[in-house]
Amino acid sequence: MGGEVMSDTNSTNSEQTPKEAAAPTLGEAAAYWVKLGFLSFGGPAGQIAMMQSECVDKRGWIGQGAFLRGLNYSMLLPGPEAQQLAAYIGWRLHGIKGCLMAGTAFIIPGMVLMIALAYIAAAQGDSSLVKAVFEGVKPVVVAIIIHALWRIGKKACSTALAIGLAIAAFAAIRFAGVPFPIVVLGAGALGMVLAGQGWGNLSGGAHGVDVDPAENVSFSAGAVAKRWLMVTVITFIVGAVPCAALLAVYGTEPFLDVIQLFTTAAFVTFGGAYAVLPYIADAGVNTYGWLTPPEMINGLALAETTPGPLILVTTYVGFFAGWKSAGLGFAVLAAGLTTFVTFLPSFLFIIAGAPYIEALQAKAWARNALGAITAAVVGVIFNLAVFFGEAALIHAGAIHWINAVAAVVAFALLQSGRIGVPLMVVLGAGFGVATSYIL
Repeated sequence: MGGEVMSDTNSTNSEQTPKEAAAPTLGEAAAYWVKLGFLSFGGPAGQIAMMQSECVDKRGWIGQGAFLRGLNYSMLLPGPEAQQLAAYIGWRLHGIKGCLMAGTAFIIPGMVLMIALAYIAAAQGDSSLVKAVFEGVKPVVVAIIIHALWRIGKKACSTALAIGLAIAAFAAIRFAGVPFPIVVLGAGALGMVLAGQGWGNLSGGAHGVDVDPAENVSFSAGAVAKRWLMVTVITFIVGAVPCAALLAVYGTEPFLDVIQLFTTAAFVTFGGAYAVLPYIADAGVNTYGWLTPPEMINGLALAETTPGPLILVTTYVGFFAGWKSAGLGFAVLAAGLTTFVTFLPSFLFIIAGAPYIEALQAKAWARNALGAITAAVVGVIFNLAVFFGEAALIHAGAIHWINAVAAVVAFALLQSGRIGVPLMVVLGAGFGVATSYIL
């Protein structure tokens, strides 16, 4: 989550950071982005730390102030902030081609690995060993979500207003059935209204950084509108042409539903993957019937242990959409299509808005909108914990005590800080295999 990442990253003293070095060649940058794509484990905090270490501290490709402003801008956007930050750094170094190269390299290795793992889960899910592995992972996933909820909540909900927004968001989704996009957009609108009234600060000061006067860009509203319109039209064409071709060749089932679901999700994924997962899980499980709740839990566990952004869990869901429809060929197509429409808007936001990040971050309404959304996301993640908890910890209407104890132990280990999420998932898999032989 961005609020947590920002509070840690902003503690760096920009004056102690080495000055920007000469820009690398396109080939040198490409080699680094591919390497990062294979090594970007650990979620957004770890991924951002890797870029801080390499791009700022060691290589000096980008200054600390510019890095933080790029991170702040990424935090204001829907979508995976670490991938968008990589795309922004690529844009700083080599323009649009650098943006496309960095942002794509960040996700391709994880996408390929996720498709391979989704195939194993789909084709071998009935084997006793695979069943045991995933059974042990279920309580760990619940612990991971509660751990994330704790980390995010203690920073995002520091005021009574923020706590109220979190409770309202949970109630709206859990009891009133309000769609996730409405909850997120409503929270953002409320944050902007409160900022306009001059009260209800929800940004928590997490997004303020010193502005480098040398990077201020003079522009008119007309210039901004023209750039956004041009980039939006081009992005729409880039997205529409392959989607239309795929629908024409292979038909609408399940591809039209995949396009609609994940395009919508891409534009409302404020607050990271955990925020949008309830929306995707509900659609994938209840609306379209692509997965069962246990299969959805398995997908999140796999996404936690693969490189790249956690939102690659959508690739897993897309794979199952195609698998349930027509087997492996459609599964690979649907997974690739899902990844494409999920990440395409991120490139739109970076290419269209990167020149104007200073002006955007100076706006109180933008900071307050993000703060309100982040608070609401806490309630959304709590709903996700309940959704997965019911699937993992309750069997036949009764508490599965072994899984419940395993979830508590996993949560305690994660809270201790001695074990990271990927290792915790591996330990959960081992726990599942061990208990399958004992019980």
